[in-house]
Parts: sequence; C-alpha cells; structure tokens
Amino acid sequence: MPRKHVEAVALGGDSEGGGRERREVSLKLGAWVGNQRSRAATLTPERIEQLSRIGMRWA
Repeated sequence: MPRKHVEAVALGGDSEGGGRERREVSLKLGAWVGNQRSRAATLTPERIEQLSRIGMRWA
C-alpha cells in the first residue's frame, strides 16, 4: 500500500435512528502500515501475529 493512501471511514449513526450523527473521517492508513513495518523489531510477538493474521506484508 502506498504511504500516501488514505481511507475514508464512516463513524457514528445507527440503523435504529438513535440520533447519533454519522460523520466521515479520513485515516492515513498507508502511513500507519509503513510505521508498523518500520517498527517491527519493537512490536510484541502477539502484535506481529495479529497483523500477520490479517494479511500484513512485512517486506
């Protein structure tokens, strides 16, 4: 994933009409993934396993 990749995520709101306002936020997912890769040596083995299970490519 390119470092500049940004994901738009909808937050809030609900299907029950509870009055919570739905809004969209932008998350810098590419930067986050790059940071995880660069910090791999300091991540816990559990964290590395979690990321690997969801398909993290380390190289």
